[in-house]
Amino acid sequence: MSSTDFPGWHGTTIIGVKKGGEVVIAGDGQVSLGQTVIKGTARKVRRLSPGGYDIVAGFAGSTADAFALLERLEAKLESTPGQLARASVELAKDWRTDKYLQKLEAMLIVSDGADIFVITGAGDVLEPEHDVTAIGSGGNYALAAARGMMDSDRSAEQVARDAMAIAADICVYTNGNLTVETIRK
Repeated sequence: MSSTDFPGWHGTTIIGVKKGGEVVIAGDGQVSLGQTVIKGTARKVRRLSPGGYDIVAGFAGSTADAFALLERLEAKLESTPGQLARASVELAKDWRTDKYLQKLEAMLIVSDGADIFVITGAGDVLEPEHDVTAIGSGGNYALAAARGMMDSDRSAEQVARDAMAIAADICVYTNGNLTVETIRK
């Protein structure tokens, strides 16, 4: 079976919303193989505490790859305490240039409560405009929904939850079983 014949892993919607002095990262729990839901309760949003600093990260893509990247990010954060931007850039540089890391298929949204970044294997560290970002199969749906709610009186968490509900209604690879982590600065 060639890689083009394999149905592939699909799924995951992760959103990051910065509003009212807090950042919320939320992710759905669905993991699919082809057209089959394998698991509906996966945790794709995690807290990291390297060097006593509180970081929240969400991932889309291969779970094993994402965990490898999260471990690398923690190591970068331990060597540059309190400097999420610098640690993120260092991770992206390694990811882009290291032959082992280049094969990893995942994306990350990370925040320390002050900043929010998307880190990709293409070497990107992106700080979103409009204080909202999303990745994964339903990411564009969640992003559009959240952008439409940012001027409302909803809290960051409510924007994230409502946007994820909309994405789950549209994207077959996204469910409504959420993991939500909030970080304040």
